[in-house]
Amino acid sequence: MAKKDIIVVGASAGGVNALRSFVKYLPVDFTGSVFVVLHIPPFSETRLALILTKSGPLQAVQPRDGEEIKPGIIYVAANDHHLLLENGKVVVKKGPKENRFRPSIDALFRSAAYVYGPRVVGIVLSGLLDDGTSGLWSIKRLGGTTIIQQPEDAEYPQMPKNVLEYVEVDYTVAAAERGRLLENLITEKAQKKIKLSSDEMKLLKMEVIIATNDNAFEMGIINMGELTPFTCPECHGCLVRLVDGSIIRFRCHTGHAFTASALLADVTESVEEMLWMGMCGMEEINMLLKNIEKHLKQLGYKEQAEIFAEKAEDASRRARIIHDSVFKQELYSEDIRYQEKAFKQANKKNKIKNK
Repeated sequence: MAKKDIIVVGASAGGVNALRSFVKYLPVDFTGSVFVVLHIPPFSETRLALILTKSGPLQAVQPRDGEEIKPGIIYVAANDHHLLLENGKVVVKKGPKENRFRPSIDALFRSAAYVYGPRVVGIVLSGLLDDGTSGLWSIKRLGGTTIIQQPEDAEYPQMPKNVLEYVEVDYTVAAAERGRLLENLITEKAQKKIKLSSDEMKLLKMEVIIATNDNAFEMGIINMGELTPFTCPECHGCLVRLVDGSIIRFRCHTGHAFTASALLADVTESVEEMLWMGMCGMEEINMLLKNIEKHLKQLGYKEQAEIFAEKAEDASRRARIIHDSVFKQELYSEDIRYQEKAFKQANKKNKIKNK
């Protein structure tokens, strides 16, 4: 009988410290295989494997595409590449970004759930937004075990908190408890594979393959969900709406994927960029009008020059309006729930204190 020996871990902001604490408490004779995705900039080569090797008893490596999976090894995602699992091997591919990230936690979790089902233990640690929530839901759906870092124990608790909103988590633990918990879980027998509907399995398989850089449009992703009026912030392709339990997600016909929160964050960021472009355009108009005004003055066409001076002043006023709008524009995500709640609680405490 198979054991719970496939451990997939996702982290983002504050994740290095969380991962160091995680590997520190793993036993030296740990027989599971650990796979780690940490959000890192695409232009920065990760040194996480070296950091984790020094932080605990197990060796951490950055695997090659197609490398055989071995017990007692920690496999760390490379920068700008998804880390995925196939039967008995690691897959390293530069597929479409998910939730604005490559590597993506959801992509790793989803592939592990699809291939290994009940053998998978999924863990979400410190981070912002909600990459990992959909993937952990898939792990749970296919009979795997789900764990999150205790939000109070995380530097950035939003990722664990978002999981709690949508996934019935098996364990919520602090850093010092995770090694002992995994040591016990790995001795447990994995339950029998859960059978999902053919449509669910088709979509799950398709999304795993898309992450390996296959053609999402040719595979028919556009027919797997409800077509929406929204466009992809990455490529401006059309987005289809997908649903995992109560989780709303979106995927474009070229393959980019977003949770509702990640899409909201990206769209509001795009609005700010467009406002800056609008301001830049009005300032260019202003400069060009002034240039023409100057030229007409030099030619002695005073009345015509005044017309261009007035238009330049009007363009300057419009640029100022856009400039002010830029600094009023807010960046949103679903994390505003926690920010607003914390702000209200802090205000309430201050009022009580000042009485």
